[in-house]
Amino acid sequence: MMGGYAAAADLPAAPAYKAPAPAVAVYNWTGFYVGGNAGYGWGNQDPLVLFSNRFDRAGFDISGGMIGGTLGAQIQQGYVVLGLEGDIDWANISGSSVVTPSIFGLGQGVTLNTSSSIGALATARARVGVAMNNVLIYATGGGAFVKSSANASTIAGVPCGTLGVLPCSGSSWRPGISAGLGFEYGFTPHWSLKAEYLYTKVVGTGVSTDDLNIVRAGINYRF
Repeated sequence: MMGGYAAAADLPAAPAYKAPAPAVAVYNWTGFYVGGNAGYGWGNQDPLVLFSNRFDRAGFDISGGMIGGTLGAQIQQGYVVLGLEGDIDWANISGSSVVTPSIFGLGQGVTLNTSSSIGALATARARVGVAMNNVLIYATGGGAFVKSSANASTIAGVPCGTLGVLPCSGSSWRPGISAGLGFEYGFTPHWSLKAEYLYTKVVGTGVSTDDLNIVRAGINYRF
């Protein structure tokens, strides 16, 4: 019996049981989301198209800030993320200049002190991205609507507002297209931060178009 006990004591101890390692969670970008954004815009605007279609092209630089909200939905298949996103931003992207435009190319008969601003910007875009777990890199593009306003006062020539020939102010929502690139980082299963660049081309009258560059950051909550 003593020999048996000694032999048993010499046996190696049974290995301790180890639970399998937990599976690493894969980040999922699928879902509806809402968010907020803020940024800066700059570009070139022709305010005279808001007054009349008689003027030839006369644009100047504008710049300023913006802040607003975002609504979207997307679905992930493997590494590919497809989605739709819309946003509307309040903006104060403005500028001013003295311009001496020609009218139908027939000469320069008036000099104006003009100011122009973009007060709101809305876009509706598709997004196509590549997901690397909780990092998403995407391209985006779609339609845009820009609320533009302008005012002018006459420095020389026909007084502004004379018999309705030369309107003094104008404002309208103008259509355009918008496209860009972005980066989004999911820091929890539902919250993500993003940064993006958008280029927007706004249609005026005739051959007139306005250009707007936008850089902005945002935060999204996904349901």
